[in-house]
Amino acid sequence: MVETIKNKEQIVQKCKDYTLFSWTAQGKVNPINVERGEGVYLYDRDGKRYIDFSSQLMNVNIGHGDKRVAEAVAKQMSEVSFVYPGMATDVRAQLGEKLAHHSPGNLKKTFFTLGGADAIENAIKVARVFTGRHKIITQYRSYHGGTYGAMTAGGDPRKFLLDSQQMPNVVHVENPYFYRCPWGSKTEEECAERAAANLERIVKYENPASIAAFIFEGESGSSGCIKYPKGYLKKAKAIAEKYGILYINDEVMSGFGRTGKMFAIEHHEVEPDIMCMAKGLTSGYLPLGGLIVKEEIAEFFNENYMPLGLTYSSHPVSVAAGLEVMNIYESDNLVERAAEMGKYMDQQVSKLREKHPSIGDFRNTGLLGCIELVKDRATKEPVTAWNAPASESEATHRISAKLRELGMFTFVKWNFVFTAPPLIISKEQIDEGLDIISQALSIADEYYTG
Repeated sequence: MVETIKNKEQIVQKCKDYTLFSWTAQGKVNPINVERGEGVYLYDRDGKRYIDFSSQLMNVNIGHGDKRVAEAVAKQMSEVSFVYPGMATDVRAQLGEKLAHHSPGNLKKTFFTLGGADAIENAIKVARVFTGRHKIITQYRSYHGGTYGAMTAGGDPRKFLLDSQQMPNVVHVENPYFYRCPWGSKTEEECAERAAANLERIVKYENPASIAAFIFEGESGSSGCIKYPKGYLKKAKAIAEKYGILYINDEVMSGFGRTGKMFAIEHHEVEPDIMCMAKGLTSGYLPLGGLIVKEEIAEFFNENYMPLGLTYSSHPVSVAAGLEVMNIYESDNLVERAAEMGKYMDQQVSKLREKHPSIGDFRNTGLLGCIELVKDRATKEPVTAWNAPASESEATHRISAKLRELGMFTFVKWNFVFTAPPLIISKEQIDEGLDIISQALSIADEYYTG
């Protein structure tokens, strides 16, 4: 029998001895030894408090430790903890109906998964079966998950060690990244036009009749919160419709109020054919994801075999957590709160930009934001280059370490510092977090040469 670990140092050591940590060399792991979470804060076993300024991985939207979710989960487990996916449960019916109500367009039926990556994988399967086509077009600066198909669909360089075994028939295009526009555009409108023209050229080069779907994020997340120039997604959807291509919207990170709308694509007035979700669906309290399809696709599978299946699809306990989290979004007006706090975040970071020359750009929608750090505002040379090795990432390591020392957990990557706190955050807590970031950005300013 394994005894309960009482020594706090042993907890960290045994985690390192007996478990593997994501996306890192295991010998360099130095985890925060978390004891509890409450609201926008985490507490370690020494009593140190950390403000969670990225909602962990942009998923703990309702904040930590909400007892309403624990109660809903306990209630469901007291009734039935698991049934195979071919059975009906009350919570499954309720959550499916609620998602159909909140989703854009005529998206209606949800296939539940355990996370975002398998939602993407299954959306690709649906698109290929429904269209009878095989190619998928996605963007280079994107992330869609860590399984083979989802990693291939994304452009994040974490896949490079594995990319000799990528899923075939995925084609990438450049993002309309106005701050660093690949086409040298002078205005956002021009960037949108040129990006859309590039997209259509690629479609023609690849044979439109072979392309099953586009996969675009509702709003860019871990690639740097790259905002779509106004009108771009409408142009992309028009191209999809012109050639009979499905539009898959990845809302895994940007969904469930994160951007000040229930789903980020609502900012762009585009109706997807398939939408993938996870993260904020349960706010990370339990694993759950899904893809919701429009009625036409759902009706196709009334007569045609649907080749999708997961042991834990529609898991009643996870679904119960999702249903309660959805109720919390509604009852606590968290979508509206994210929009309000996002405006305040914009105002306060604009003040930081006056203080710190290293801030080259700040991109934010609701509470999904990213500060981009540069050595020179004129040349836009990044403080740390895209996909720089550890030996060339001194500034990033120093900034990240300073944030942790000062009591902040947030996502730091290359020359990006993310601002994506739980939607329950107050103005005072935003000020607290930005004060910590400001202190850390003094390090970035040391590298400024402009």
